[in-house]
Amino acid sequence: MRTPPSFDVLPTAELLGPLNEVERKHAPPRLFFSGDRSLLTRGTRVSIVGSRQASEHGLRNADTLARALVARGVTVVSGLAEGIDTASHEATIEAGGRTIAVIGTPLDQAYPTKNRALQDFLMRRHLAVSQFAPGAPVRRGNFPRRNRTMALLSEVTVIIEASEQSGSLHQGWEALRLGRPLFFLESLLRANLEWPHKFERYGALPLSLDDLEPFFEVLPEQARGEVAQLAF
Repeated sequence: MRTPPSFDVLPTAELLGPLNEVERKHAPPRLFFSGDRSLLTRGTRVSIVGSRQASEHGLRNADTLARALVARGVTVVSGLAEGIDTASHEATIEAGGRTIAVIGTPLDQAYPTKNRALQDFLMRRHLAVSQFAPGAPVRRGNFPRRNRTMALLSEVTVIIEASEQSGSLHQGWEALRLGRPLFFLESLLRANLEWPHKFERYGALPLSLDDLEPFFEVLPEQARGEVAQLAF
């Protein structure tokens, strides 16, 4: 019989440190967590997000970026969904790095269910975070809210691949609203998509996996960037 890992709960500001006005606007009042909470307050955290129905090329790109971040001592954050999220967590673990899962279900549930073992492993050996109380119903709206929280917990967000309707775009807008660096793979500019061009107009930057030095140069040395002046 499965014995789920134990968890704790704290006010968000106590877990992350003081929040500025923009951060407080959409921050959940409390966060449930299981694992190494110090991952939220030390080092740099980068979210890798993207499609659940990821292409093989997208999965390889997520793997490549996660391993490059581990080599620099960066904590990889993702959402434990199928596709890009799972590839990012698994590559980080295989490379000996540290990873945080920000999930759209309570900690006593797993979605997708096939990731339950991975979630339990992260809760014991890394960190899993949820804004949803144990036993709470899992609704469709949980996942955009989760992406908003993931942007809050990360200094930088990278979108590997995503459709025009992808939930990852919610996180992209939230990262920009918070004044955090937002990147997307430069190949997306050549795809039949509008969102990369729109994000670029708001300050998001294309990222080449062949040359990550410009990316690493902009990684913040301090937690949580300056507040953006955006009209949303």
